[in-house]
Amino acid sequence: MLERFELEAFLTLSEELHFSRTAARLQVTPGRISQTIKGIERRVGSPLFERTSRRVALTDLGQRLRDDLLPGYQQMQTAIETATALGRGLHGGLRVGFTAAWSGQLIVRATDRFHAHHPECAVELRELTYGPAMAALCTGDIDLMLAETGLTEGRADFSTGPTVFSRPRVLAVPAVHPLARRAEVTVEDLATAPLIIAGVSEAVLDVHFPRRTPSGRPIQRGPVAAGWQEMLSLIGAGKGVTPTCDWAADYYSRPDVAFVPFADAEPVDQALIWPTARETVAIRIFARFVTEAANA
Repeated sequence: MLERFELEAFLTLSEELHFSRTAARLQVTPGRISQTIKGIERRVGSPLFERTSRRVALTDLGQRLRDDLLPGYQQMQTAIETATALGRGLHGGLRVGFTAAWSGQLIVRATDRFHAHHPECAVELRELTYGPAMAALCTGDIDLMLAETGLTEGRADFSTGPTVFSRPRVLAVPAVHPLARRAEVTVEDLATAPLIIAGVSEAVLDVHFPRRTPSGRPIQRGPVAAGWQEMLSLIGAGKGVTPTCDWAADYYSRPDVAFVPFADAEPVDQALIWPTARETVAIRIFARFVTEAANA
């Protein structure tokens, strides 16, 4: 069993790969770091670091030990940080974004629960259209956002919470379109009408608005919509179709738009996302309340 200082010395040195910088971070002498690491290596029975006059590097065993220890250490640090914050009480505020009515309803329920436990931490809700929502998250104008999973796919600078709901995917089509008379559609049917897309980055578009069907047929890109009302108006006017979740039929019902279930499309999943570097105890706790509200 490693003592806490031994654990911190090993993990910090594995990150810094420099004894003096490690000592400075832990506010001790380089000699103490060296003695501590040697003590761990004696206990393990093999070197954890390769040391020369020019460099320090992890051995294979050291890398394995680091990979095994780091998740548990981070979880311990998070638990201590959370307990400390809760003991002192959460203060300040959170700015939470959402892009669809059903997301907003869930956020409101979670906010009520959160505020009952942490009345000193104010929560500001912001309904945003697609592109501005991601921009606000990147610039820090909002702290976190409930949105479809995949928006930050491949980006290590964002964290994604657990999926808070998963809903069947439907196709929103003009009420007079032949697809509106179908009991269900397939992804192949996307090749039969222009696809109205959200005003977001190309990377996000490629995740949620495919360019080709599974068989390789091209999907025509139609007009770009800034938000829900504009998208529905374009669909109702016969300018194209767009995929969404089945809740859209309840929250955005209108006579000129029909919502037809997909027979073969993946469901729509939504989760909270936030910039990893700006993660706080308040964000983690609010995310837990959102998950609880979704499961209630």
